[in-house]
Amino acid sequence: MRLVVVGNGMAGARLVSEVRARDKDVRITVFGAETWQPYNRVLLSNVLAGTSTPEQVRLLEPRWYADHNVTARLGVEVVAIDRDSGAVIAADGTREPYDVLVLATGSEPVVPPIPGVERATAFRTLDDCDRIRAAAESAAASEARAVVVGGGLLGIEAARGLAGRGVPVTLLHLAGHLMERQLDEEAGLILRETLRDLGVDIRTGVTVSAVREREVELSTGEALPADLVVMACGVRPVVGLARDAGLEVGRGVVVDDELRTDDPAIFAIGECAEHAGQVYGLVAPAWEQAAIVADLVTGTDKHARYRGSRLVTRLKARSVELAAMGETHLTEDEAEIVRFSHRHKGTYRKLVIRGDRLVGAILLGETAAVGTLTQLFDRGGPLPYDRAGLLFPGAGGAAVADSPMRMPDAARVCQCNNVTKGQIRACWESGARDVEAVAAATRATTGCGGCRDAVEGIVGWLCEQEGVSA
Repeated sequence: MRLVVVGNGMAGARLVSEVRARDKDVRITVFGAETWQPYNRVLLSNVLAGTSTPEQVRLLEPRWYADHNVTARLGVEVVAIDRDSGAVIAADGTREPYDVLVLATGSEPVVPPIPGVERATAFRTLDDCDRIRAAAESAAASEARAVVVGGGLLGIEAARGLAGRGVPVTLLHLAGHLMERQLDEEAGLILRETLRDLGVDIRTGVTVSAVREREVELSTGEALPADLVVMACGVRPVVGLARDAGLEVGRGVVVDDELRTDDPAIFAIGECAEHAGQVYGLVAPAWEQAAIVADLVTGTDKHARYRGSRLVTRLKARSVELAAMGETHLTEDEAEIVRFSHRHKGTYRKLVIRGDRLVGAILLGETAAVGTLTQLFDRGGPLPYDRAGLLFPGAGGAAVADSPMRMPDAARVCQCNNVTKGQIRACWESGARDVEAVAAATRATTGCGGCRDAVEGIVGWLCEQEGVSA
């Protein structure tokens, strides 16, 4: 069988590795528009902040393709799909025939059509990150200022990374509070104050009308000094290739529960795919979809189906702990709301409960309860009567699922890679004595990185129980 994958990002690279793990004989060709080896886009904020290098966020080693008999066309864009003959056409004119085609084209930055926007830099790729890092180093040396446009996940991570490099930065956001899709107004306010204390000046409810030479102009006529401008105004699925090929396209490439398009030989996964009206912009759904398609195309599990994902959003900015999941905007009339707020400490915790099930949560600041709540949200199980015990694990004798001893083996520790405590235990029993060894065996911590503390805790606990050194 000839498998062609268009897109070598987080979804495409995972699919290729999943297929090869199941079948050694499938002929695989993958096209990547970027010249880089596949990397973890989720961790670009760490690269920008200087806490990780590009090599540390790489998903596959350079020799992986040759060692696994995979043809990788890096830096080669696919420009057309010939469905009649079953082939893709690359920008260099080559044609690659396929029996199965998987689109993993991802998404692209939304760039507002304002005068001078070409002077700004998007924050999406490793090349973007390199440009911003170089500009930030120059700005820090000359005491220049930076402006980040967009107060969602990427914008906040970019602003925090720049501030961490010593660059004075202002974050501009159109909505009334930060991360308005995931956070309520109070959480957005506390996040704003937390970032302010870390050196990020924030302006909400503002509209950028133009990017001028060394300044950003607002719709009010006010001009802000800006030697570096970063655009983080959201993303949209890359669907042009699919649309030109006559495939059904909504917001993304429309797929069914098998992740097939309306052409049974063509699948779509990741940020370019639209399943049941939903486009997912996080890594965990993309990797879950990759595993399902790998099962189907190799025949490993012909009954594999995708039923959608329950999303947990983690902000990856140094010194800022934030997790949000599910329906966070329901009111007291629609659900039971349990809330704790301590603005001075930068702490906000909110549970949204309906039918004795956790349907949403926001955890900002000290997030010791995030493991417990993520498990409850993911499993959809009934909640204990003591709601306050969920917000303050250990304070009132409530069971603490974050404690390795009390955490069941079935508890999912790494959401991105669907790794349970039991799998980590089995890895440890097989000789993995540190986080790096566990990550190599299970891929835990290699997604958003938010589970690293939990994995370290489990490994440390196991070592302590057996009296061995971690």
